[in-house]
Amino acid sequence: MSSCPALPDGFDFTDPDIYQDRVPLPEFALLRETAPVSWIRQPRGAAGFDDEGYWAVTRHADVKEVSTHPELYSSNLNTAVIRFAAHMNREQIDIQKLIMLNMDPPEHTRVRQIVQRGFTPRAVRALETALRERATRIVRSAREDGSGDFVTDIAVELPLQAIAELIGVPQQDRSRIFDWSNKMVAYDDPEYAITEEVGTRSAAELVSYAMTMAQARKECPARYAGDDIVSRLVAAEGEGNLSADEFGFFVILLAVAGNETTRNAISHGMHAFLTHPGQWELFRTQRPATAAEEIVRWATPVVSFQRTATRDTELGGARIAAGDRVGLFYSSANNDPEVFADPGTFDITRDPNPHLGFGGGGPHFCLGKSLAVLEIDLIFQAVADLVPGIRLAGPAPRRLRSAWINGIKELRVDYR
Repeated sequence: MSSCPALPDGFDFTDPDIYQDRVPLPEFALLRETAPVSWIRQPRGAAGFDDEGYWAVTRHADVKEVSTHPELYSSNLNTAVIRFAAHMNREQIDIQKLIMLNMDPPEHTRVRQIVQRGFTPRAVRALETALRERATRIVRSAREDGSGDFVTDIAVELPLQAIAELIGVPQQDRSRIFDWSNKMVAYDDPEYAITEEVGTRSAAELVSYAMTMAQARKECPARYAGDDIVSRLVAAEGEGNLSADEFGFFVILLAVAGNETTRNAISHGMHAFLTHPGQWELFRTQRPATAAEEIVRWATPVVSFQRTATRDTELGGARIAAGDRVGLFYSSANNDPEVFADPGTFDITRDPNPHLGFGGGGPHFCLGKSLAVLEIDLIFQAVADLVPGIRLAGPAPRRLRSAWINGIKELRVDYR
């Protein structure tokens, strides 16, 4: 195994310091052109794994190939998270295998078949009126303030409310859900002064909260209307259902995959509009249905997930050994010029748009895609209706320090 000579010595695509400043698109482009599946060395244990690195998969076609062959590339062996803190022990990593994201078929198939009952087109449509009204209230409140941080004023609120609405969290508890989910993903960023232990404790508190919700519905189903996802997933008799602990870990997935990712897509989308005023004018006047998909491609909130090879194989000209970790770099795939004409252009009319911002297909394709697209569309509809003259105020957005999330912490704007 040899490092790609085109990269600076020691360059690691999971280094959180990189993402605090930028997404490494030039380096991704180098690999796509010279070594599209390339071995990236790491000091043993640096990512929480007892190995010396991973394969970086950078081309759109290869990311799809790995994603659609779970029998060859496992999500379960080392989880789908490509980098943990260096001091994470194996027991802490293995407990995360209870999350659906980190399962393989057939267990993944069983859990997903149950969970997807909550994400049918009918279920998502049932949320639309409430979320549209919520989006309007969120933006109207920001407008009254005159100026502020778009992330905290607008982007954070609708995804949180959507997840809370979906699982039936009472309004008075929703800020706790937001706080726990923040702490679970922010441990790489020193500004938040959140340790791995705090993140782990927050995850445990969220699991406990969700398990209590599930248990209450199992014990007294008549007390609840049965319209929220908890009732549909845990209280259905004779149809297969989730245990209370399975539901708890599913809510962990929702809090990160459904909340953090959509929030960052909205934040990046607003910044893209404000730095491409022609696109904002186009959206404001025409509202193309293709906008949300381009926002997700442009943002790619999850930079990467990983798989682990279950046997020796070959991919993109590289010989991969059983047990090797394989990094799927969606940010690179979504800028692959073999698939996207002029990928560096933000174009809300792009169609077709086969981006991999919701995964590369296969069993782990994002279950909540339709809900995320709805949320993105609703929030920008409300912004265009209520604060069409929104503009940047202050310096460039402040980015999250993270090994695998393309996050924005602050985006200062004027709403008037």
